[in-house]
Amino acid sequence: MDTEAQHTERDPSSEPEEGSRSARVPEDSGTTTEPDEAPAGGTLFSWRRTALVGGVCVAFLLLLSHFVTQPFLIPSGSMEPTLHIGDRILVNKLAYRFGSEPGRGDVVVFDGTGSFVRERPRDNPVTGLLHDGAAALGLAEPDETDFVKRVVGIGGDRVVCCDEDGRLTVNGVPVHERYVMPGDQPSSVPFDIVVPRDRLWVMGDHRSQSSDSRDHLGSPGGGMVPVDKVVGRADWIAWPFARWSTVPGSGAFDGVPAAPAGGHGAGAHG
Repeated sequence: MDTEAQHTERDPSSEPEEGSRSARVPEDSGTTTEPDEAPAGGTLFSWRRTALVGGVCVAFLLLLSHFVTQPFLIPSGSMEPTLHIGDRILVNKLAYRFGSEPGRGDVVVFDGTGSFVRERPRDNPVTGLLHDGAAALGLAEPDETDFVKRVVGIGGDRVVCCDEDGRLTVNGVPVHERYVMPGDQPSSVPFDIVVPRDRLWVMGDHRSQSSDSRDHLGSPGGGMVPVDKVVGRADWIAWPFARWSTVPGSGAFDGVPAAPAGGHGAGAHG
């Protein structure tokens, strides 16, 4: 009987122990689920923060490219060997912002609307905006109206090609154009022009592959680019990294005198 009593006393005591263990299970499972929920909220916050930082960076780059320096993708070989196809150049938009103007030998990017190309109907505003944004970051080719060339003549200059030795002359002084593509002539098309004030005569370094001022002598504006259409000066090659450098300068025009104050007597003709 003592044995039965002992069993009777132990049985009730064993049930709470099992119950207490089962009661602890939900508590344990609760503690394991709470940490699982916290990272989900943290991940969402992290994504939002990343998106916000990314948006701020893009906005900063767009503002920088609009006012200070803008990357441009070189789509053709018209400026070889100075600039290669696929190069991304950084154009200094402040170079001519405070009173200075493009000089002979400068490599410039300009809007050729009205001089190199005619006005054209506007594209879809949404796709145009997306393309402009990508072009501003150097991720897409520039607009068809944007060109990169070298300034050969400024307002008042008389530019002639070619002299007896096959050289281009500016204001009567021969120019040794070492930047021209080896094997190319200064120009296969003879011309004799006087650049109007506030205009530029521009040419590509790869003369045989460049459509420049020579090709638009008969167009409205005579191939002369208005100074106020210049976007900026190409100062750096930013990509590819192997070509990272400043755009080479040129001393070819150092000996060229300023144009006469009264202008040249000869008229412009091609």
